[in-house]
Amino acid sequence: MVLCPVIQKLVSKRVVLASASPRRQEILNCAGLRFEVVPSRFKETLDKASFAMPYEYAMETAKQKALEVANRMNVKDFRSPDVVIGADTIVTVDGLILEKPVDKRDAYNMLSRDKAGGYGIQALGGMLVEYVHGDFLNVVGFPLNHFCKKLMELYYPPPKDAIHHVKHDSIPSVETFEVLSDEECGSSNSTQQNATRTSKLGDGATGSLGKKEIGQHMLREPMVKCSGDLENLTKFPSTLLELLDGFKASKAMFVACKLKVFDLLKGKAILKAKDVADHINASVCGTERLLDSCTALELLKKTNQGYSNTELADKYLVSDSEYSLHGYIMHANDHVWPLFTHLESAVKEGKNQNHRAFGKKAQDLFQDSYYHSMETKLRFMNAMHSIIKLTARDVATAFDLSRFRSACDLGGCTGALAQVLIQEYPNLKVTVFDLPNVIENVACFQPTGQDTSRITFTSGDFFKDNIPEADLYILSRVLHDWPDDKIDALLSRISDVCTPGCALLVAEIVLGEEKIDPPRAVLQSLSMTEGKQRSSSEYKQLLEKYGFTQVQTKITGNFLDAILGFKKTTHIVN
Repeated sequence: MVLCPVIQKLVSKRVVLASASPRRQEILNCAGLRFEVVPSRFKETLDKASFAMPYEYAMETAKQKALEVANRMNVKDFRSPDVVIGADTIVTVDGLILEKPVDKRDAYNMLSRDKAGGYGIQALGGMLVEYVHGDFLNVVGFPLNHFCKKLMELYYPPPKDAIHHVKHDSIPSVETFEVLSDEECGSSNSTQQNATRTSKLGDGATGSLGKKEIGQHMLREPMVKCSGDLENLTKFPSTLLELLDGFKASKAMFVACKLKVFDLLKGKAILKAKDVADHINASVCGTERLLDSCTALELLKKTNQGYSNTELADKYLVSDSEYSLHGYIMHANDHVWPLFTHLESAVKEGKNQNHRAFGKKAQDLFQDSYYHSMETKLRFMNAMHSIIKLTARDVATAFDLSRFRSACDLGGCTGALAQVLIQEYPNLKVTVFDLPNVIENVACFQPTGQDTSRITFTSGDFFKDNIPEADLYILSRVLHDWPDDKIDALLSRISDVCTPGCALLVAEIVLGEEKIDPPRAVLQSLSMTEGKQRSSSEYKQLLEKYGFTQVQTKITGNFLDAILGFKKTTHIVN
């Protein structure tokens, strides 16, 4: 095949297909090309009437698809692509461009014209085709022969005397060159196939390589097949590059949140980089780079008028939005990030690194690390409030809790879960039990316009003080933080106050049985808290140890999963 002489050159290149088409991917895979798939977001809204010939429309659409991906990856990725392939397929009948049918009626109308599309020629649709005049793969979706020749021109430009012009109806002349000999192809076992007349059915796919456009101009040279073990070629490690870049992307979002960039741009606000820089008291060049990075991460949108928030940013990153994660992001920036900078020490020692990250040893995780000042206390409460608010409904509805009349949320912080529980279960009353310096600051987290009379806030330490009586006890994001002796003390106390038929609801990230998924749970364990993450079977064993039976786990698909167990009923035999 004509691609063989350059395949070795492409091994070290980052080749990207700007299309999600399975047919195009299959064709290029069969050619031995190793590539990544990054579907283009270019909106195919070019004015067809502005193009003199149909092929020009297809070529320009393919070019814009490739450019959109190339520009996006240049900003977003650690390593820019070397080759970007754009493609577009259209069908023309009497100069009229027909694209994908929008519905069954449209497809019927296309098929009724006999020459048009609306079917897959490579499948059952092939029964509708009497003959193909031109490149079959072009009709399928990608002109492989032409692509290979143009790729050769990029890496092995032919001598001028080998170039000649070929003219086809309604297609501009193109420069072609003679095929390489077996020796140039690099395989002594190469076999030459019969010459194939390559024309096309309508004006079809086009491609773009880097900054060079490739139209689907059909060639008339023989095709050469090269043998070789192409499957063993090294695949470009895009996954590793994403991991290499991951910390940069996180920190860019953290900083943008801390500087309240998304607050400035909330709603329909559009600002230039200089305006944002003036508001956040930062340099224009630094601000512009931060804004461009957030645009590449799809947190912002950029136009000639300036920068604006995406829907994602407006909903989750603006600090005062209903479902804001701003507080949790600030917690990640100010507390989790410093801990992970000492990950090597954490792995070697198997211990939490609070002493290195914050200059003190945390004997009591919450009292010492989070609540040594009003500012850090409120920041932590805001973080917990934001994450629980987004996960509360899935936790509250993971099981039918309508049988219970009273619940006690131990370590319930701001009452975000309790607020959802009383909405879902009209007959339920909830007590939020947490440390005194938490309870005294919950007022600012209460929703306006919602009846919270069925929620009671009670201060106390669940390791020392009396635990309120309830039918249902809740531990949300509590167990993973504590060592075995603390968990033993806590669950023993809960078990003692539970009467038969009472239940315990645990909300945590549940590990898979192999403990390698979900990644967020595995990675969270690296912070080396005194506790650990557990699998479903481990939570079942843990709860059963303290007299809870019928233990069930629900994987919610949200940030937290749910585990429910019932206190064993005592049977009295006369």
